[in-house]
Amino acid sequence: MEKFLQLWENTGLYQIELGQAVMIAIGMLLLYLAIKKNFEPLLLVPIGFGAVLANIPAAGIAEPGGLLHMMYTIGIESGAFPLLIFMGVGAMTDFGPLLANPKTLFLGAAAQFGIFATLGGAVLLSYFGIFDFSLGDAAAIGIIGSADGPTAIYVASKLSPDLLGAIAVAAYAYMALVPLIQPPIMRALTTEAERKIRMHQQRHVSQREKILFPLLLLILVAFLLPDAAPLLGMFCFGNLMKECAVVDRLSNTTQNSLINTVTIFLGLAVGSRLHAESFLNPTTLGILSLGIVAFAIGTAAGVIMAKILNKIIKEPINPLIGSAGVSAVPMAARVSNKLGLEADKHNFLLMHAMGPNVAGVIGSAVAAGILINFVS
Repeated sequence: MEKFLQLWENTGLYQIELGQAVMIAIGMLLLYLAIKKNFEPLLLVPIGFGAVLANIPAAGIAEPGGLLHMMYTIGIESGAFPLLIFMGVGAMTDFGPLLANPKTLFLGAAAQFGIFATLGGAVLLSYFGIFDFSLGDAAAIGIIGSADGPTAIYVASKLSPDLLGAIAVAAYAYMALVPLIQPPIMRALTTEAERKIRMHQQRHVSQREKILFPLLLLILVAFLLPDAAPLLGMFCFGNLMKECAVVDRLSNTTQNSLINTVTIFLGLAVGSRLHAESFLNPTTLGILSLGIVAFAIGTAAGVIMAKILNKIIKEPINPLIGSAGVSAVPMAARVSNKLGLEADKHNFLLMHAMGPNVAGVIGSAVAAGILINFVS
């Protein structure tokens, strides 16, 4: 009988705590959203499964010496996984729409306003004693507004590793919810006539331009802001491999095998940080609230910037594409296109929206560099 009692006391059922049960349920919820609702499944599946594994009592898989802990230490603490993801994103990115219409760079830049507005908001909330965020915490929370998961993880790993789990989940959750969050903001800030604005066919962008652009972009930004060089450098390197057309094998590997492999490890490593003690607290609720505010402000700023540009330039821009300035590629561009087709079934905005969408990726990397430099 004593041996059976000892065996029972060694089971997870005996040792499980309420917080662990709740976190396992949250992990299951993430899996449900990914599998049933198709919300960012490539990342929510490994993150959700990692959260379940990390909260199984006495399993130790997310503790020092465990597999998930090693993944986190090697890939997240070092910043390697987000950088490799950025290289893969660069290899899948086409700078053509941005080069064909450089004005859309302003839309991508404006959409980063949500990051800095939320940074200020988090600092004020801490000043008044509502939350206890350090400056690093506030900066890491603000970057959620970029709707760029790898950037959010990279900045959080540098400035606020204790909040990494909550920040990562918020960033990817809001990326997945782009089709739900953005449309009401876009409709509220635009008129029916503005949503019907048609944009002209873009000019052809030569291969030479596409090869030179990532090189010039890297050199210009890296010398002015070295802290942005890691993210932007890997992004530009991935894009150069794609556009130079002499390393197709490397480009194809980066776009497929490499990014898929790293995504698995990244998701599991992030999920391993979703411990009950660090996630189930008022701070996490504050992060989730501030994150959606950052995302909403970024969306609104991009739309408003497009409306401002229309007061200056001759050929009008459909303000809907301003919302694509957040760097949720290509989902935000698809949302712009969908709302344009709702207003006019012949108004195709997808390629036009890819301009600010790509500019948003660049903007988020620059914003990350600014925050890291400023806080450090």
